Amino acid sequence: MSRITPRPFLKWVGGKGQLLNKLIERTPPRFGAYHEPFLGGGAFYFALQRMGRIREAHLADLNWELIDTFRSVRDQPDQILARLETFRHTETFFYDMRRKNPRRMKPVNRAARMIFLNKTCFNGLYRVNQKGKFNVPFGRFKNPKYRDPDNLLAVSEALNPAKLHNASFHSVMDRAKAGDFVYFDPPYVPVSDTANFTCYQAKGFTYIDQIMLRDVARQLSERGVYVMLSNSAAPLVRELYGDNFILTEIKARRNVNRDASKRGKVGEYLITNYPVGSLTFS
Repeated sequence: MSRITPRPFLKWVGGKGQLLNKLIERTPPRFGAYHEPFLGGGAFYFALQRMGRIREAHLADLNWELIDTFRSVRDQPDQILARLETFRHTETFFYDMRRKNPRRMKPVNRAARMIFLNKTCFNGLYRVNQKGKFNVPFGRFKNPKYRDPDNLLAVSEALNPAKLHNASFHSVMDRAKAGDFVYFDPPYVPVSDTANFTCYQAKGFTYIDQIMLRDVARQLSERGVYVMLSNSAAPLVRELYGDNFILTEIKARRNVNRDASKRGKVGEYLITNYPVGSLTFS
């Protein structure tokens, strides 16, 4: 058994590490299974798992390579660590690895590749182009920690209660039951007229997707499922959720922006279908 508390082994755009306290204080005191349909780095899951709050979990993401990597970390951490031991932190090796087609690699090698690229690329940013190919350039880290045996083994142990699904957020409707807890962390609604709906998937996350997500959240609420959702503090978000949910605006630091002057604390909504601290729905 690992003595290290697990933390995300991948850096992900929009990761919730800095907001964990706010998420935890809004978590229902008791719930059945935990569902997270936009897994990303999994920071909230690992926090709840450290607290002993997870009995059953369903973690999903539309990004097949991400879910495949999580499965490999859960099931074969030692083999991934052995593979990472052979990797070299050089620009040449980075681009050689980036050019590889992950679909033609064995799961362990594919997982090691994803961890390595994520930890050594520019700004630790996972991004694919319209063809679905990873296209972030080499970073300038002096000593990136892409091989972290203590944490990877702790993560593997923490994922034991979890079932991993390569599926869209709609699939949560097939699994969530009354009394379960669902946390949605989708690609955010743009906060300006010039921004675009984008994400780490090649096809992005559209306005229609945001509406369908709202509809899924409503259906889960009608089913008696506890729902929490994060999104930007954009007018559209209040329009979508203002009538049926409780919206709380918070500030979060966001550092991923080409324009450094636009980095810093920005407004976000934490949205629930239940009053914080209550076991009953509003």
